Amino acid sequence: NCNRKNLLHAPSSLPRNITSLDLSFNSLVVPHHGTLLMHFSSLHSLNLSSNALLALGPAVFSNLEALRLLDLSSCSIAYLHVDAFKGLGNLHTLLLRNNNLQELKVPFFLPLKALFHLDLQHNELVSVNTLNLQLMEAVPQVQLEGNPWVCDCAMQPLQQWLQRRQAVQVTCASPPGLRGWEVAALDSQDLGCQTKQRFPREASTVQQITVTQSNNTTLPSGKGGRSWSYLVGFLVSAIGISILITLAAKCKLFHKHFASYRHQQLPETSSIGGCPMEDDSGESHPMPGAADLQAEDDDGFIEDNYIQPSEQLSEEEERELHLSI
Repeated sequence: NCNRKNLLHAPSSLPRNITSLDLSFNSLVVPHHGTLLMHFSSLHSLNLSSNALLALGPAVFSNLEALRLLDLSSCSIAYLHVDAFKGLGNLHTLLLRNNNLQELKVPFFLPLKALFHLDLQHNELVSVNTLNLQLMEAVPQVQLEGNPWVCDCAMQPLQQWLQRRQAVQVTCASPPGLRGWEVAALDSQDLGCQTKQRFPREASTVQQITVTQSNNTTLPSGKGGRSWSYLVGFLVSAIGISILITLAAKCKLFHKHFASYRHQQLPETSSIGGCPMEDDSGESHPMPGAADLQAEDDDGFIEDNYIQPSEQLSEEEERELHLSI
């Protein structure tokens, strides 16, 4: 136990085979290159909390291959190098609470293959990208409370991730309308997303849904012109066919009326005189009078084909009829 000693470095007098070391509440200086505790490769537990470490360089713990617990809480850490935890393949618990982390670099998770508990509470995280969520999926215990989460559409992957893990008390800090709301209780409409996304494992499906919606709302260049030309051609064809049908109907009606008014003039009544006609057999037949003809047709004409051609009188027969009268 070497806490609160105002130490700048680990005491050289410590035995090299120790498995647990508490250096909290000191003023340790982190080397920019090389390891922090070069001679303590047997450590299983290391507490560096409440030291102003500010930043962790690459491979600063690379010699601590047996380490299972690393406490870096309240160290004002604002930056993690992507290789900061290189060599910690057996690390079980990583505590990074009460720091100033604004983002998580994706590769820093990669060496932590045995990680079981990750504490990121009370940092400055506003969102987590999908790749980090995929990596954190393999970590059974993840604590994200107390960060100023911005609950917009970029938060949806985290919202769905929290729902899958049934995590609680991860609340929104902004916008004001969602402040204090649990992220897991929100849906895509609350987050202002127009297209419902899914968890990163189904990213290809998300892209297909987004492409489908954009195709439904915006015509691709090139297809719009063809659609207009097809529409104009269809309209012109429909109008032309309508005009032809109308003309055909009009012509049929015109021929019907024209045929109905093709008249033939009746013989003059004065020549007939309403007298009976005699046929070849010598029998006489009365001729229809003018009054009867007028009753049948006021204009003195009969429609064409009313009297068959075989029944019409020739000029010679008509002359003989006049003579006989």
